[in-house]
This record gives sequence, C-alpha cells and structure tokens, in this order.
Amino acid sequence: MSKRHEPHQATQQSSWLEDQLTKSLFFHIKLHEWMLLETAEQLEQLRGDQLDWDHLEQLGISRRAWDKVIHSGVKPVMVFAHPEVLRQYPRSTGYYRMLAMVSQKSMSRLRLPVEAFEDGTRAPTQDKAQRIAYHLNSIISRLVEGDEVIRLREMDIWRGMAAGTQAQGSWQNAKGKQAEILVKELVRQQAHRVGIRHENDTSISLVNGLEVRFGDDPDVSVEHQGQVIAVIEIKGGIDPAGALERLGAAIKTLQRVKQKFERCTTILLIRRSSITEGVKGDIERSRAYIDVWFTIEDFLNTPEIQEEVWRRLGLL
Repeated sequence: MSKRHEPHQATQQSSWLEDQLTKSLFFHIKLHEWMLLETAEQLEQLRGDQLDWDHLEQLGISRRAWDKVIHSGVKPVMVFAHPEVLRQYPRSTGYYRMLAMVSQKSMSRLRLPVEAFEDGTRAPTQDKAQRIAYHLNSIISRLVEGDEVIRLREMDIWRGMAAGTQAQGSWQNAKGKQAEILVKELVRQQAHRVGIRHENDTSISLVNGLEVRFGDDPDVSVEHQGQVIAVIEIKGGIDPAGALERLGAAIKTLQRVKQKFERCTTILLIRRSSITEGVKGDIERSRAYIDVWFTIEDFLNTPEIQEEVWRRLGLL
C-alpha cells in the first residue's frame, strides 16, 4: 500500500524542497539588496566621537541608556541614530530602524516614511532626520535600559529579527514568482563560477566576453557582441487552468527571439503541475521556436539537466 504513495510523496518532497530553497535564496538576496552588512561596516568606521551628542534629550536618548552604552565600551553611533549620520548615510536609517525592531509600515503611519532613504534614493532633510532619530532612539533607549549587559552581538540579532520580518513580507508579495526568482539566482551563481567582470541587478558581464541579462521578456538572455545566443523563458505559475495561456505567452517570446536571432538557443522551463496533454501538444507544435524544455523541478533537482542548460547558455 505504501509503495503506491511513494511517487506522490516524492513529488511533494520535491515541491517542498523547491519552496524552502527558493525562500532561503530570496532572503539571502534581500540581505545584499538592502546592504545590511555594508551599512553596519560603514557605521563601524565612523568617528562618532566627532558628532554632537551634548543634547541627548533632543535626540530621544535617555541618560540611563547612554551611560550603559558608554560604560559597555560600545560606540554610541552603533546604537543611537544621529541626524547627521542619517543625512550623510541615508541607508543607515534602515540599520537604526531594524535595531529598534519597527517596520517601514509603522514609520509611514507616523508620517515618517523611510523607504526612499533606505534604498539610497535620497537623503532626509534636517528636520526629517531629527524626527526619525528622536523616534528610533526613544525606542532603542527602552530596549537598552531593559538589558543588564549591552552586547553588539545581541543588537545584530535585534536587527536580524526585524530584517527577517521585512523579508517575510516581501516574500509573500513575491511568492507567485518564486520559480523565476530561484532560476535567475542559480544562473547568477553559475555566472560567478565562470568569472565576472561587472555585475548589477539586471546584467552580468563575464570574463569570457558574454553578457547575461535578466528581464521579463525573455526572463534570461545571454549575448555575445550584441547578438543573443541563448535565452531561457520561465513559466512557474501553479494554476493548471492558466497553463495554456502562460505557455502561449512564452512561445510568442521565443518565436520573436528566434525570428531576430535565428541561431539562438531557446530553453523553456515550466512547472510540472502545469503540464497537461494540451500543454504537451502545444510544445510539440512549437518545436521551431523551442529548442529544449524541462520541468522546473527537474532543472532544480537534476545536476545533469543543470549542466546541459549551462552548456547551452555558454556558462560552463
């Protein structure tokens, strides 16, 4: 009896593994996207003693919390927000907000939106920096007062808890595109193994002269001297009812690429649960535009298939 359930159990385990791996990679991507490590390192290098800390009450810092930090040997700038630091290093807003363990949404409700500062788009005005520092320091002071000993390691955990909560919210919004996120991250990792010259959110220049581009139409493309030599189209939707429509959009993309770059290799990745007899038929009828196709699950879990994809992309 149990043997009859093994294929179903294996499929479930594969799906769970994909979900877990995708979520872990997504959180890891957010860690770097939000520049949490880089911001903390910037603050560690700051000469905080050159800042004006004379009027603690105007900064929202309690005397008891200040004395605890000073006597612990921890640099105050690593604990308390200063308006000048927020203005000079706008991304530090996220560092102190996470240290206070408050969300971006709660800041917005207080009419202190911080997203533009945390992503580096712009710096806060003097008045806004003062208000943000006062609010966050008031909370941080209470947290510091509640601890017997002040340790930077514990503060890292405070920030980690807030970052995890924020990443979870972003994950819920992005979950519908989880397969695409995971495949693109694996392509990025493989590109690093080949060797990169330059990288940003949308493209990677490799040492072998190739350019990897990430987009929506197609999802991944590899170029050489301005010519597209390979593309991946990813269809990770989980609703079988919309599978034919999603496949149709993918075929149109691959057809357009093939018509413009005849020798381009086209790869389709599609979720196993989307494959119906109708989908299989449409894929077979579109062989002129689809050079090779795999299920996303097979691509993720089969090294031989990954190797074939890397070879076709020129990433070996």
